Amino acid sequence: MGTFALSNVHFELPAGYICGLIGENGAGKTTLLHILAGLYEYDGTIYLCGKEYRSNESDLKEAIGYVFHEEWFDGGASLLANSRHYGRYYKNYDELLLKNCFDRFQLDEKKKYRKLSKGEKLKFAFAFALAHHPKLLLLDEPGANFDPAFREAFHHILREFTADGTRSVILSTHITSDVERFADYLLFLKDGKQLLYGDIETVRDQYRMVAGDRSKVKALGERLIYMEETSVGSSALIENTNKIYDKALKVWEPGVDELMYFLTKGAWHGKGN
Repeated sequence: MGTFALSNVHFELPAGYICGLIGENGAGKTTLLHILAGLYEYDGTIYLCGKEYRSNESDLKEAIGYVFHEEWFDGGASLLANSRHYGRYYKNYDELLLKNCFDRFQLDEKKKYRKLSKGEKLKFAFAFALAHHPKLLLLDEPGANFDPAFREAFHHILREFTADGTRSVILSTHITSDVERFADYLLFLKDGKQLLYGDIETVRDQYRMVAGDRSKVKALGERLIYMEETSVGSSALIENTNKIYDKALKVWEPGVDELMYFLTKGAWHGKGN
């Protein structure tokens, strides 16, 4: 049986910000979130709230809320009963906040967990995560299972959560429009390795998309990350090391989806074809 490991992952997320965690399936996003939640063993060093994780694990787990796809709650118990049972493990469990979330998320506290839809189960996990006042929220692809109306509310809640400047979010998602819309930082994993990390505006400014005649695109030389030919010409992701471009080329700042696609095709920092 094969094994999977993260390697050379190093990032620092300031308090008060949202980090979009992106990458293809199998890139290591869920593994990273499980490590940060204290569910997987790891080599290396993690600091949270200025404290080293291993030597302060019990206290720091209090500071982490997470929404994963594993179903750890008791299927035969009501949402309120589940919350009270698991809430005992958190010093800051706040049942009033929990019930406010139930109202806001349109969840019935008397309903049994196993009777919930997938989206409702993730809403409940989200409500419970918020209810113990975490400093860091770890969210593994919840948005894809939310209806459009709640996805909009979800975005507002994340901004409310980070608004006081003391709390942060790491959100794994395939919905690049979400990252474009409200992520402050971008962490891109490929094959268990960190491809890039930084505040999203700085990251995007490091690259440009160009399109036009193949020879003019190829003339950009070592700046090319990856070039792709189309029926009407060529397009490429390049390093934005020189802001002077051939006037015959169309040039624009890449979106997150373009960064993901072309950096993945470019196989790390290898140059284009």
